[in-house]
Amino acid sequence: MSDEVYERGMQVRREVMGDEYVDRALERTTPVSADFQDFLTRFAWGEVWTRPGLDRRMRSAITLTALVTLGRERELEAHLRAALRNGLTEEEIGEVLMHTAVYAGVPAANSAFALAQRVFSERNPS
Repeated sequence: MSDEVYERGMQVRREVMGDEYVDRALERTTPVSADFQDFLTRFAWGEVWTRPGLDRRMRSAITLTALVTLGRERELEAHLRAALRNGLTEEEIGEVLMHTAVYAGVPAANSAFALAQRVFSERNPS
């Protein structure tokens, strides 16, 4: 796979997740995890997130649903921020979580709503 795919992936990864998040992930890279970081950048970000069939808002909504369903709260928190960066509103994210409750279960959605509230409050401190 070409360096072009990696560079495209890194650009999208940074645009979606933010420089700070990506920099932290790369700083934690070890010889054991280096191939995995390369895989993520090339395949998830350079191949899948750059496909023309869906926009980033839709990809974020799908990603949120998958992460809620799988109970991956650490990744969910990062992708809630990414969804906001990709243009989803707090209300739209709430609708995604509500819809997910029907298919993934109320306990999973309840945890996701609590996490979303925490992420939203970072943006709108009262």
